[in-house]
Amino acid sequence: MWPLVAALLLGSACCGSAQLLFNKTKSVEFTYCNETVIIPCFVNNVAAENTREMFVKWKFKGIDIFIFNGTNSVPKHNFTSARIAVSELLKGDASLMMNKSDAILGNYTCEVTELSREGDTVIELKYRVVSWFSPNENILIVIFPIFAILLFWGQFGIKTLKYKPSHTDEKTIISLVAGLVVTAVVIVGAILLIPGEYSVKNAIGLGLIVISTGILILLQYCVFKTAFEMTSFAIAILLIQVLGYVLALVGLSLCVSACIPMHGPLLISGLGIMALAQLLGLVYMKFVASNQKTIQPPRNN
Repeated sequence: MWPLVAALLLGSACCGSAQLLFNKTKSVEFTYCNETVIIPCFVNNVAAENTREMFVKWKFKGIDIFIFNGTNSVPKHNFTSARIAVSELLKGDASLMMNKSDAILGNYTCEVTELSREGDTVIELKYRVVSWFSPNENILIVIFPIFAILLFWGQFGIKTLKYKPSHTDEKTIISLVAGLVVTAVVIVGAILLIPGEYSVKNAIGLGLIVISTGILILLQYCVFKTAFEMTSFAIAILLIQVLGYVLALVGLSLCVSACIPMHGPLLISGLGIMALAQLLGLVYMKFVASNQKTIQPPRNN
């Protein structure tokens, strides 16, 4: 009896507190963007000099999901990706790592045993929804293309009313159909781009919006070309439109490739420049129309 008590007292004296002390963490969150979920478990007073002296057990709702027995790591049940960094155990880090697909919301228990000492801590795993774009960014991404389309229809209306050929030419019909298609595609893209976290549906919606707006460059060129002779100012408007589209495409590629879009302002800037070019085009056509009773078609030499 006395030798056992003496051994326990000696072990307590050598290793400090007889109870393992944990850095308490009530809860931890993960998002859609996390490929790996980490549930922290830190012991402050580890005294072991070899991982063979340590035993780690993780539980979920009272059921063992991972065990480290000093030499081997054994994941349990459906937590096949569960693991710990064994090399960090002697530093007191027994955090559980797993793939996002294996993560289940709820309370996890970390139990650590070191020789004659042991302890446990409970951490709640939560899920946090993070919007792909901020509310203001979502609004601007939709508003700018729609505004650009409305401005195009304004240009198309001016051209149709002021330039009245004897018969409806083929270019006018093509411009009308293409404009309707762009309008429909942008509306569908806006519906798919519902505010929320990153998803394939949102990415497709954003792609439809940005890519389809490129057709507005060709439509604006057709309107200019059929209404009057191309001038340096009209060419400058088209070049501004092209610049905006290039910026929008670069922003699109950077945003779609990242779960958290850091280049949203670049995308929005491109769309804004395209809308500005359409506005300049409308003002320019209105100015030309106000100086001519009827816009004459360009002459072919």
